[in-house]
Amino acid sequence: MADSAWALAASPRIAMVAGETSGDLLSGLLLDGLLRRWPDLYAYGIGGPMMQQRGFQALYESERLAVHGYSLEVFLRLRDILQIRKALRRQLQGEPPAVFVGVDAPDFNLGLERDLRASGIKTVHFVCPSIWAWRPERVHKIRAAADHVLCLFPFEPQLLAEHGIAASYVGHPLAQVIPMQPDKLAARQQLGLTADAPVLALLPGSRRAEVQYIARPFLQAAALLLQRSPQLQVVLPAVPALFDTLATLLQELGLAERVRLLRGQSHQALAACDCTLIASGTATLEAALFKRPMVISYRMHPISWRLMRRKQLQPWVGLPNILCGEFVVPELLQEQATPAALAEAVERLLMPEAATQVAQRFTELHHALLRDTATLAAQAIEKLLYA
Repeated sequence: MADSAWALAASPRIAMVAGETSGDLLSGLLLDGLLRRWPDLYAYGIGGPMMQQRGFQALYESERLAVHGYSLEVFLRLRDILQIRKALRRQLQGEPPAVFVGVDAPDFNLGLERDLRASGIKTVHFVCPSIWAWRPERVHKIRAAADHVLCLFPFEPQLLAEHGIAASYVGHPLAQVIPMQPDKLAARQQLGLTADAPVLALLPGSRRAEVQYIARPFLQAAALLLQRSPQLQVVLPAVPALFDTLATLLQELGLAERVRLLRGQSHQALAACDCTLIASGTATLEAALFKRPMVISYRMHPISWRLMRRKQLQPWVGLPNILCGEFVVPELLQEQATPAALAEAVERLLMPEAATQVAQRFTELHHALLRDTATLAAQAIEKLLYA
């Protein structure tokens, strides 16, 4: 065996970039599969706490890449992000890893992957960009950037194959993490909630700009619901970086004693709740896997909104509705996301019959997404390494 092949088999160096909280979670699960294959694996790059718990060496934190929208928010952060990408590209090209894995964050990763691939480094993109929902022109960037794409949804590999892009369906890792039948009572006990009173979970997102635009109307909707149903229990999970911001907002709105602010614990909140008011994004799929009724909402800068709407290919923005092909749960976006409208939509979903119907559809979805993602992804990466 050649020295390089032996080094690869013994302990490959794998560079990774994950953006935001959802990418960090996906990367942590991917690392589980890679570490089972290569216990001495050295993984490094850009990552968050879930990756670092598995021994990942973070040169930069995932939070540095978190942006929101397509205009003003991005430009304010663009210089820092481009400097990070330039420095990382220079480092990886100077000391090449066995493979580079870009996890989601396509605006950052696809350009980096393209440059690394051009310099002879094998590249994998984990999470197919949503070319089936909006920005279909990205398929050309994917083809130039990735030697292989790891897909979370079953229809994506065929779509990519039509454009000459190698891909594998690995299932969605969250379908393994979240139980098919969540234990609502146990989750309520863990959070100190009353077992027989309704629970609403507020999930306004994990990015600062998301919270800036949507947290206030979410909390104002909760205030309206609490006026009508004083027995309602409201929980608000917060990522560490936004805990103080949300605590201040609760004080400002006079809700500090009525809304329980949690440090993380979003999965416990989803397991415990009867309904969630939730920002569009990966968290909506988590809520679907917990089989919970939800009102999907989103707000952003008006310019960003107009740009996004022009590129949208499907009538839905929430992943559960996209995957089911219909409005299983309501979506209230931008100017529709008023406190009164949000509160009214939540009230309808708190009805028992609504919960039963939603749970049936989301159980079917859960089965479709359930695969041994970590193992399948690691096998695809291993195959590429030895190709």
